[in-house]
Amino acid sequence: MKIAVLFPGQGSQFLGMGREFIDSDSDCRAIMEMAASVCDFPLESLIQEGPMEELTRAVHLQPAITVTNLICYQALKKAWGDKFSATCFAGHSLGEYSALCAAGVLSVEDTIRLVIKRGALMEREGQLNPGGMRAVIGKNIDEIEAIIADCSDAGIVTAANHNTELQVVISGSIPGLDAVSAVATEDGARVIPLAVSVANHSPLVANAVPDFADFMDGVEFKVPATPVYFNVSAGGERDTVKIKKMMASQIASRVRWFETITTMINEGVDTFIEVGPKTVLKGMMRKIAPQGYKYQALQFDTPEGLAKCMDKLA
Repeated sequence: MKIAVLFPGQGSQFLGMGREFIDSDSDCRAIMEMAASVCDFPLESLIQEGPMEELTRAVHLQPAITVTNLICYQALKKAWGDKFSATCFAGHSLGEYSALCAAGVLSVEDTIRLVIKRGALMEREGQLNPGGMRAVIGKNIDEIEAIIADCSDAGIVTAANHNTELQVVISGSIPGLDAVSAVATEDGARVIPLAVSVANHSPLVANAVPDFADFMDGVEFKVPATPVYFNVSAGGERDTVKIKKMMASQIASRVRWFETITTMINEGVDTFIEVGPKTVLKGMMRKIAPQGYKYQALQFDTPEGLAKCMDKLA
């Protein structure tokens, strides 16, 4: 059995994330307390009680999702003991920081510090350069890029997340998104606006990259103890200098998720566990795995869900 542990990013949040683990496990509680000590806002109460409009601000949401992922992973490690271990890690966009922490590249404290800074910089760029993101379903990446090129006069748009073969998230200015959406819809695609006001993974947030790179210079990155597959390259990397460069550029670069999971499948990974809130990544697996490929896709964000995962691994 080859196990990939996958961590979700923004969009998977809900009020009360991780509560059962925090209430029942002192090690999970310690992770929350560590994360809260790094924040200058009431992280735990915001996660548990909201309000949702404050939780969904990038500067709040990025540490909130990340600490929830890490709490869930702590519970998984304890449940595994010496029976199981991850073959590799990956995280979708923001989730990549959880993957780096799980792989031993970052400490919990530095992980939270980084995502707080990342969220603040991306929120800043969203206010300076308003935009949005939309999921386009029913077109492959080449078709999307062709439509974007045809609509280039309307505004900045890029293919931001290549999630599955026929699901691509576009990101950019509202006029540009409107133009691309209209053409894609007319050509038979389904377009779903996402509830974000920041054009993540697009040129509209590119000015955050150098500031984030400067901030990362003061953070220690260790060589991954377990392979991590990166969004920017869809492959692994052990050079910490290169990892830092990728993590900075990731803010304005494409999330190559479809290629990442395909690479894992080609390398024999047969068990995928989404560790963190909701089932977004598990749901994508059905549309990525080739027909006939034998695998299992699992997910948990509660002790009950973890128990079911363990039953299926046994």
